[in-house]
Amino acid sequence: MNLHRVTLDGCHAANGLVVVVDVLRAFTTAATAFARKAEEILLVSSVEEAFELRARYPDYLLIGEVDGLPVDGFDLPNSPSALQDLNLSSKRLVQRTTAGTQGVVRATSAERLLAASLCVASATCEYIKSLNPPSVTFVETGARGEGSGDEDMACADYMAGLLDGTPLALDEIERRVRNSRAAQKFVGDNHSAFPKADLEQALKIDCFDFSLEAQRRNGQLVLRAVRHGATTELLKQQCRQNEGAD
Repeated sequence: MNLHRVTLDGCHAANGLVVVVDVLRAFTTAATAFARKAEEILLVSSVEEAFELRARYPDYLLIGEVDGLPVDGFDLPNSPSALQDLNLSSKRLVQRTTAGTQGVVRATSAERLLAASLCVASATCEYIKSLNPPSVTFVETGARGEGSGDEDMACADYMAGLLDGTPLALDEIERRVRNSRAAQKFVGDNHSAFPKADLEQALKIDCFDFSLEAQRRNGQLVLRAVRHGATTELLKQQCRQNEGAD
């Protein structure tokens, strides 16, 4: 299995199986929504698209941000901690973010599209192994030069290690994420646009036993949680341990 890396600028040319990585915070938030029983998430590139979808589907909840900040008129911020106590059973969401959803939308040459963060990393790798693709391309959405994006690079490194049998130490992954440029914003309380609780949620490595797959439906990218038989008992134990730590 050949592993490749690209950024948002190059993801349009990535083909085969593509994994779009966003740790802080798009796909940590999306995974948390599915853990709270959301049905599906429609991924869009613009605020305008999100509002257009809600005009067509009034029951859909809008979630996301622009440059990290909540959007006026959206129902929820792009914040995993804001979803922790919500019952999203059977809800459909529309998500727009500055990095993660852009990577999925721009990966137009991908034959298969997954979204990932640390909380679904191992489950995603187990799913990839079951698919046995000839190549995997990671889109490190936070990598924009000048030292940015190490939180997503660390996640991609961790997943690459799981796929090639050379897993990295979890404490090293955590250190890199905590020291990343993006993480430095997450020092506020729960009323902040960048609550520390979001960073802590993003660092719950392998706390969910499902992966996230985006598929096209009537021209729209729809993200769903995928549970499969390849999930290991060790992963299930890790999920239970992290649930107990909440």
